[in-house]
Amino acid sequence: MTYREWLTLGMERLRAAGIEEASLDAWYLLERASGISRSRYYLVQKDPFPEEAAEKFQKLLAERERRVPLQQILGDTEFMGLTFLVNEHVLTPRQDTELLVELALKNLQCRTSPARVLDMCTGSGCIAVSLACLGKPASVTAADLSEEALQVAKQNAEKNQAAVHFIKSDLFQELVGETYDVIISNPPYIPSNVIPGLMPEVRDHEPHMALDGGADGLDFYRILAQEGRPYLAEGGSVFYEIGYDQGEAVSRILEACGYHEIALHKDLNGLDRVVSAEK
Repeated sequence: MTYREWLTLGMERLRAAGIEEASLDAWYLLERASGISRSRYYLVQKDPFPEEAAEKFQKLLAERERRVPLQQILGDTEFMGLTFLVNEHVLTPRQDTELLVELALKNLQCRTSPARVLDMCTGSGCIAVSLACLGKPASVTAADLSEEALQVAKQNAEKNQAAVHFIKSDLFQELVGETYDVIISNPPYIPSNVIPGLMPEVRDHEPHMALDGGADGLDFYRILAQEGRPYLAEGGSVFYEIGYDQGEAVSRILEACGYHEIALHKDLNGLDRVVSAEK
């Protein structure tokens, strides 16, 4: 079989497995299995596909057919123009979260002095590492309860040569006495009863600890807003990623805790995606 025939077979198998982006995913898996670029593919598409590459391609296809996320199969993904390692212990960085980072970067740029930043629930470290690489903060601290997630985050900081201080902490428990100018978080925000109905890639292969936001999905926002307030310096800012229907509720939580300049920010689809506020 030729390169083109194997690619066609891969697309058909993934479509049959219910993969929405079957064509694109099949290409990425063939690229990883064969080591060729897209431009090179068009030159060799009618040539016989190497046996070793075919065996590898079939193994990769089998994983994707089981609805293992493409990024976990490949082992990495791009976020904010940087490359991040991912596995089953962390949420895969998503494009929606880039808005969260972009807003924080603008805040850092507007400050008269470098800011101390805290990334709570850091997961893969994509937020903390991006801010350390693309902004000019005085310091970046990243906290998470999962030791496995922190190991991935540390690898990502090293990979991108980012100066980030990592702490294993149950939210603010290990941060006593510290204050920050910016607290940013993409916390768990999916209501517990919604998780069973999520796509298999998320439900079966991403850590539930990073998904489950409690009965109404708002548990972590209450803790971040109330317990996090003493850790935020006067004039400091918070940035939280939210679910598309949580803007009003999270804004009320922040208002009740004494924050001001509360604002909602929409993603590329016109949906509420980030809430920001000041102390």
